[in-house]
Amino acid sequence: MKKPAHVGFPIHDLMRERWSPRAFLDQPVEHAKLMSLLEAARWAPSSYNEQPWFYLVGAKGTPEYQKLFGCLVEANQAWAGAAAVLMISVVKKTFDKNGKPNRCAFHDVGLASENMVLEAVSLGLAAHGMAGIDVEKVRDAYKLPDNCEPMAAWAIGYPGEPEMLQGELKEREKAPRVRKELKDFVFGETWGKAANL
Repeated sequence: MKKPAHVGFPIHDLMRERWSPRAFLDQPVEHAKLMSLLEAARWAPSSYNEQPWFYLVGAKGTPEYQKLFGCLVEANQAWAGAAAVLMISVVKKTFDKNGKPNRCAFHDVGLASENMVLEAVSLGLAAHGMAGIDVEKVRDAYKLPDNCEPMAAWAIGYPGEPEMLQGELKEREKAPRVRKELKDFVFGETWGKAANL
């Protein structure tokens, strides 16, 4: 299923076609495609080139996948187990060079993840990000260092059809995509006042 965005100004088709389905086909993601997703994340920009991102990864049918699945909240477990690949992004909150806080680290992990998501679209895949993880379970299960924080889970695979889902999930899958208008977040001379572009 495709749900291209209805844009106000032209943008690249990869961004128009990117969305977050919950229905996935029972089809593995080829190794080469999975590696391309991670390579795309690798080449994201970051403050001082720190690259403060890490990904915990598991393919369906492996112990790694089950471990990741167990770190999802119940609402996400209801659908994410159909995805061919699960990941959890992790951020390192301090600089390697001096151990000081890296206030851009969370931003940079987002950039890496968006690179991965757009690469997924280019390969005919979909990636659905989820905030719904048990952070302490992730910390314990993976023995994360104190300066690392679990960020989000990712369900990745070939997108399916809404009919594969039940109830509210099916309705949410069919719902139109909506976004704020530019005037609601692009400001000019003062906070809250739309930029005069």
